[in-house]
Amino acid sequence: MRQSLGLVSLVVREYDEAIAFFVGTLGFRLVEDSCVPEQGKRWVVVAPPGADAGQLLLARASTLEQRARIGAQAGGRVFLFLYTDDFWRDCHAYRARGVVFVRAPRTRPYGTVAVFRDLYGNLWDLLQPSPAPRAAGDPPT
Repeated sequence: MRQSLGLVSLVVREYDEAIAFFVGTLGFRLVEDSCVPEQGKRWVVVAPPGADAGQLLLARASTLEQRARIGAQAGGRVFLFLYTDDFWRDCHAYRARGVVFVRAPRTRPYGTVAVFRDLYGNLWDLLQPSPAPRAAGDPPT
């Protein structure tokens, strides 16, 4: 059996400000922005550049309960993990665009990582995983 996560809903205040942040600031691509008139909503999907899975559905809060969750979807823990093939390129670009990092870059056995806040306060790991260790006898790549 093969399965994958297609979308993760992220509760946002307004569609256009969320698109501006994720597309304009983080460099995600806008996959879809369609009106759903019978529900008074839009279907807005963004994805990291080069991603073939793991897209975000930007879901505008429409109730008081949903608005209370904006920026706190993981209760103050890191909510999403953005993998990159070049940590320093992305870290410098994000900082230049005003992204706030709340934990400084560190190198760990699993990779280079720093924590940043999105537009709403949700915490994200920016992570460049370490290369998988080679088993004894494996040829170099």
